Amino acid sequence: MAMRAGDFARRVGGAIGIAAEGVTMAATVTGLGALALVLGWYWAGMAAILCGLATAAFFRDPERSPASPSSERLVFSGADGTVSDVAEMPLPDGVAGERYHRVSVFMSPLNVHVNRAPVGGEIVSVRHTPGAFHAAFRDYASEQNERNLIVLSDARGRQHAMMQIAGYLARRIVCRLHPHDTVRCGERIGLIMFGSRVDHFVPPDYRVVVKVGERVRAGESIIGELLQ
Repeated sequence: MAMRAGDFARRVGGAIGIAAEGVTMAATVTGLGALALVLGWYWAGMAAILCGLATAAFFRDPERSPASPSSERLVFSGADGTVSDVAEMPLPDGVAGERYHRVSVFMSPLNVHVNRAPVGGEIVSVRHTPGAFHAAFRDYASEQNERNLIVLSDARGRQHAMMQIAGYLARRIVCRLHPHDTVRCGERIGLIMFGSRVDHFVPPDYRVVVKVGERVRAGESIIGELLQ
């Protein structure tokens, strides 16, 4: 049976440390650059090859250390970047009056774009909402920008949520999850192309252990810890 293009991209990407979504894009641009060099268009070829390498860097997908043995009591960052806001608010589409800790992580174009599950559990719902492409660090971006809300239930039935938010440069959100899927803490779940923002909604019986301005890494940095 012939290998599907998506499977081939995942295999190649896994071998060289690039997300599958970036393999075809980087290979196409780099290939065009190589062709230009063969045709004698030196500067155009070099520029295209550099763009191809930059694209590959944007889609890099490094391995990360597994969550600690006590991960059931912890919430990990789902994105690489800088903590841009910590606030209290209801879970989107949740029970009215129920307050969650929202931890926002801003992803610059230089950060790794691959997102990971902040906790392990079962996916309750995945909802994509079309919208604008304002700068992702703006607070209203979570309500006006294109976004993807993932709600999951952990082993004890607590609901957590993670919202992928597109920004000014990011024009595509990738989510590999579907309702009733089971994920492990730190597992790759998708990406936001060329940066943007991820909001984590941490249940009220956790305390937030990061501050605004702190740098975090997906699957490794702890952002919440169970109080009891």
